[in-house]
Amino acid sequence: MVQTFKRSVSALTRRVTGRAPSMEKIAKYFSPNVPQGAQERSGLEGIFWSHQGPIVHKWHHYLPIYERYFASWRNKPVRFLEIGVSKGGSLAMWRRYFGDEAVIFGVDIDPTCAAHNGVHGQVRIGSQDDRAFLRRVVDEMGGVDLVLDDGSHVSRHIRASLETVFPMLEDNGIYMIEDLHATYWTDHEGGYQTRGSFIDDLRQMYDDMHHWYHFEGQQIGATAGSLAALHLYDSIAVLEKAKVAEPRHTQVGGV
Repeated sequence: MVQTFKRSVSALTRRVTGRAPSMEKIAKYFSPNVPQGAQERSGLEGIFWSHQGPIVHKWHHYLPIYERYFASWRNKPVRFLEIGVSKGGSLAMWRRYFGDEAVIFGVDIDPTCAAHNGVHGQVRIGSQDDRAFLRRVVDEMGGVDLVLDDGSHVSRHIRASLETVFPMLEDNGIYMIEDLHATYWTDHEGGYQTRGSFIDDLRQMYDDMHHWYHFEGQQIGATAGSLAALHLYDSIAVLEKAKVAEPRHTQVGGV
C-alpha cells in the first residue's frame, strides 16, 4: 500500500511539473497501520481509527486539533461546511462525530462527488473559488458555524473561499484551513516565502490584528475587525471569529 501511494504521488507530480517535487517527499510519512488501541480512543480519534466506510485520509496530528476546536459543537445543530469531499469518507466521519442534529454540507469541483449527496450530508458541486456558488451553499445551509477547507490547497483558491465565507461565518465560529504545507510547493503555485502564498496572508492577518499599534490599517478585508484569534499548527491554521473591541489597559495597586 505504501509503494502504491508513492508511485501515484510520483506519477501525478511528474505529470504536473515534469519532475517529482516536494509532494513525493511526504510519501515516507504515510503509514498503513492502525496504532495499537487506537480504535478504542475517545472522541474523533476513536471515530477515525475505527472507520470502515469510504476512504478518509488524515495526518495523525490533525485529529487532536480538530478535537480541540470542534468538541464543544458535538450533538448540537451545528452548521458545518467542508470544502473538499473526495471519496466521501470525511463526511461520514463528521456525521458520526457531530451527530444527527448537525447540518453538514460538502462542496467539491469533481462531479463524481455528487454520488455522496444525501448519504452523510449534502454535497454540492462547484469550485471553491466560485464566490457566487459558495454564497448559495451557505444560504442553503441557513448560515455556517464551522468551516474546514480541505480543498485544492492552492493559495488563490484558499483566499477566494476565505474572502467569501469568513464574512458569512457566525460570530464565535471557527474557520479551519488544513494541508497548508502544500503552499510551499511550486506545483500548487506556492514556494518558500513566496509572495502570494497563503502563508503570506496569515502573516498579514497577524499584522492586521495589531493595527491598533502600527496604524497601517486593516489590509485583508475578509477578516477585518472580526478575527479574534489566529492559531497556527503544522499545516493547519485556525481562525476564530468574533467582534473585536479596541484594547484597553489599566494599572491597579501600588504603594
